[in-house]
Formats: sequence, structure tokens, C-alpha cells
Amino acid sequence: MWYKNEQEFKKINGYEVNGVWYPRVTKILDIKSKPALDNFFKEMESYASAEEVKNRSAEEGSLVHNIIQKLAVGEKIEIPAAIKPAVETFERFNRERNIAFHPEFIERRIWSSRYRYAGTVDALALVDGKFGVLDIKTSTGFYPEYNLQTAAYVTALQEFDVRHYLALPREIETRWILRINQHRPCRNCGATLREKGGRSKIRNRKGSINSCLESEHEWNELEGDIELREFPHYHKDIRAFLAAKILWEWENDYWLKQAGYL
Repeated sequence: MWYKNEQEFKKINGYEVNGVWYPRVTKILDIKSKPALDNFFKEMESYASAEEVKNRSAEEGSLVHNIIQKLAVGEKIEIPAAIKPAVETFERFNRERNIAFHPEFIERRIWSSRYRYAGTVDALALVDGKFGVLDIKTSTGFYPEYNLQTAAYVTALQEFDVRHYLALPREIETRWILRINQHRPCRNCGATLREKGGRSKIRNRKGSINSCLESEHEWNELEGDIELREFPHYHKDIRAFLAAKILWEWENDYWLKQAGYL
């Protein structure tokens, strides 16, 4: 990708922390192939329509993120009707699991002085007695790049100077991904209809041999689904992330030199 100037490159690809510019974790991971995203683009009728759906989906996902993060720290907020099933499912789940979110570490900028990158964690939380990074995703599944992203956050937060500056209440021990979604189930066969970004996607139930024809589905009301997974082992993931960072730096060598990073 070409940029108008060094300032545009730095604004799009990184953050400035304490007067130092660092590349952003999510931009570094753009270098990694994403098969699910590739399949999505193949299914769409044109690149323009795919971009529109992708951007609208990102906006809807950001809305869920913002609402969940505010509710997690006890804010009273009106829930938009369009995402109410997902949000109500989160509220029930959170009461059952008793996740303790730390308000001062919601959407918190973090960085690695050692490996020179920065990012924004969705939350730091206490779950089942363990303190760690909790990342929120509004997807139908778990994808490998999630593990690379969260490994980068965990590694940065374990650095002494970062822990000291942020005044972490205790050491980071682990990481979780909280997946939140909503869909309409078919009352006949259990297939699900997901409507996001202006696109409708039907997924048949795994292992089902009695799926309806598309015209035969009878869709129930929207309902939320939620899943929390812990990924305690991150050493392989951080090695993969740092390898991706080397490739990203190679790809952006010119602009990183202009920015004084290399």
C-alpha cells in the first residue's frame, strides 16, 4: 500500500505512546493470510459490495464492543434493539461466570518496549481466580489470528516497565477470547441465519442430515450465543506474531525508514 506521506503512514499503522511511535498489533497482522475473509470475498458478487458489507459489519461489531464494555463496568446504558439478543446473552453469561472487569483497563492502550509494537486491549479481567487479557470478538468462530493478537498483548503486559507504568494489580497470567454473536435458528432443522452488515448467511447444523431446503426454513426470533475460551499457552503464538512482524517490517521498509523506526 502506498501512502501520501510519512504522517499518513504513521496515523494508519500505529500509535504514539509516551512520545514514541509504535506499529499497531492489528495492522501487523494484516500481513497474515485470512482464509475465512478470502472465502467471504469469493462469495460476494463484487469487491465493492464485499467492502460495503465488511465495513458495515465492522461498525456493528464496534457497537457491540462498546455496549458490552460499558455494561461490564456497571454503566447504565440503553441497548439498541438491533443487538439486544447478543447483549442480553452477555449479561446472563456474565452473572453466571462472575467475571470481574477492571474499569481502568477497558480499551486501554498498551505497548511493548522490548519488541516495539502497541495495541489496545478490550479488557483486563479476573476469571476463575486468574487475571488476564480478555478480547471480545463478534464472530461465528475462533480464528488463528485472534491467538496471535492476544499473545502480543499478554507478552507486552508482562514487561516490567509496562506493568509498572500501568500499575497492574497483579501479573498477567492468561488470556481469554469472549465470542459474542446472534442469529435466528430454524425451528425445523436447527440451521442458523446470521444477518450482519446487510448480508444474510445460512449455516446448517454440524452433522445434520435433515437440513431444510432454503425455501423451507422457518426462522425463530433472534437469539444470542456466547462462548468464552481460555488460551493459557501462548509461547508458540508470540513467536508466530514476531515472525509476522518481521515480514510486515520488510513489506513496509520504506515507510518505516521515513518514520525513523528502522
